Amino acid sequence: MPARASTGDLLTAPIKLQGDWDYGDAALRVLSRVRAVNFSKLRLLSDRQPAKLSIENHHQGPPAIWLHRDQPETASIILNVGPADWCKLAYQFGHELGHVLANSWQFSAKPQPPTQWLEEALVETFSIRGLRLLAESWEQSPPFAGDQAFAGAIRQYRADLLQASRSDGAAGSPDDAASWFQATRAQMEAGRSVPRGPAILGILAVYEAGPSCVEDLAALNRWPERTSLPIEAYVARWKQSCAEIGASGELPPRLQQLLRLA
Repeated sequence: MPARASTGDLLTAPIKLQGDWDYGDAALRVLSRVRAVNFSKLRLLSDRQPAKLSIENHHQGPPAIWLHRDQPETASIILNVGPADWCKLAYQFGHELGHVLANSWQFSAKPQPPTQWLEEALVETFSIRGLRLLAESWEQSPPFAGDQAFAGAIRQYRADLLQASRSDGAAGSPDDAASWFQATRAQMEAGRSVPRGPAILGILAVYEAGPSCVEDLAALNRWPERTSLPIEAYVARWKQSCAEIGASGELPPRLQQLLRLA
């Protein structure tokens, strides 16, 4: 059965910090800014938005969405960042926030092959896009008085991520997402980690063309099989889901073109 719909609002849902935060008030200020800039000028169209966000900081293990039954209206995000490491905090939170936007926060949202890799690529790119917006916002109105110069550190962090993506070309040109996809499809669909650089770069170019494509992320995974479908069927369900929630539906065909899906 489909996951139960939620009546929350991802942009205004209260944020509760848990875990080990050395600068809790400052971290909350940065997290709030990251959320605001990531969703700036976007329509949040999903019918499965959380009513609350819980953000827990650990000092071991990877960042993740914690799927649980006991708080059905709360999206629980786990991060792993050091004190005042605002770039890493923004990057990790942006990625996990992308999963929440893509309806991957309720208990039924267990990651599954063969198409989980695509969601990962989409939300990774969502986070990288957000770092540009954060740098612009930080420079214009820093969350800490007199800290405009830190925008340069955010831009450098983002540039390093993009350079790593350019170095990840598994086939042909690092920008040739279709060749990369054909060369690595079997590995990715089997759940084995492979570089996603060409996909990240291609998706980012689509995102930067306008907010309507980014809004389509809210239509992801609104069907019982979620990412267990082959990518062709997954994209078809995604298009249908876009129509159901009133999203533009621009992103799925742009990805079909990018990856040269049949």
